Amino acid sequence: MQFTIKQIAHLLNGEVKGDESLTISNLAKIEEGKTGDISFLANQKYEQFIYTTNASAVIVGREFEPKKSVSATLIVVENPYSSFTLLLEEYQKFLNFSKIGIEQPSYTGEGAELGEGIYLAAFAYVGKNSKIGKNVKIYPQVYIGDNVTVGNNTIIYAGAKVYSNTVIGNNCVLHAGVVIGSDGFGFAPQPDGSYRAIPQLGNVILEDNVSIGANTTIDCATMGSTIIRQGVKIDNLVQIAHNVEVGKNTVIAAQTGVAGSSIIGENCVIAGQVGIVGHISIPNGTKIGAKSGINRTFKKENTSVSGVPAFEINDYLRSTAIFRKLPVLEKQVRELEKRLEELTSEGAFTEV
Repeated sequence: MQFTIKQIAHLLNGEVKGDESLTISNLAKIEEGKTGDISFLANQKYEQFIYTTNASAVIVGREFEPKKSVSATLIVVENPYSSFTLLLEEYQKFLNFSKIGIEQPSYTGEGAELGEGIYLAAFAYVGKNSKIGKNVKIYPQVYIGDNVTVGNNTIIYAGAKVYSNTVIGNNCVLHAGVVIGSDGFGFAPQPDGSYRAIPQLGNVILEDNVSIGANTTIDCATMGSTIIRQGVKIDNLVQIAHNVEVGKNTVIAAQTGVAGSSIIGENCVIAGQVGIVGHISIPNGTKIGAKSGINRTFKKENTSVSGVPAFEINDYLRSTAIFRKLPVLEKQVRELEKRLEELTSEGAFTEV
């Protein structure tokens, strides 16, 4: 991939200060930049590197005023971090969408439809009657079951498993090892103490622009659908149980588990290692601290909670501050009790 600085500045709606005809072929950290690379400066802690970098171009904010000479050509934008993110996205698209064609051995079932510009890697499997959209990239050892729908421009990385009847929207990303549509954890206790599996007959729906991290699992519904709404981003190693619904633009960090039939609202932020019990609701805009335990429905939108069990963040922080002082407080209480006993034995107190 090669673009001129002028072309990149046009994409980013930026202003060039320097040689706009230079060619860029790679993206790099500012401290590691080489000739032909483009980098960015968004954090002033890294300003020192803009004076020493060998990168051909650096994206900077409009407020940046160099304190000494800068050899790199500058592209001045409103938000360098967002602009570099856009550039990374375009670079990733170029890398992914340059792959086209059907490798062998791979398998396409009877009645399956493959869209234009598809990449189907070796050892990938597409089940019967599945419909794969335009420009979809399916990497090696991916399994896609029967009657699956995959929207345009979606990428499914190596080793992901998509069970039958799953619906995946446009512009989704499923990373390596993802499992979509496996049975929910449903077992009915029997009189003899054993458990009987409850058939899981529903499916999973991923709406558009959903990203699922490596080795995350999303179970199919018992009946109906487990639904991941538009724009949701889920990290690695997350478990989403049957009949859960995750609202649009919610972000869930690694090692979080969501039990069955819980509903998570829109624009929530859930940190790592959070546990959410089943059959509860989390309102829009909720922020949940790492390692929290959510054991009840919260009513108020746009609040922050933390703790096990979780409660409002300011109360939680005050509680943890007191908790850290408990050893000192215990010592003080014991000293007061001892002194009270001494005063009592000395007759310092008399009955009225």
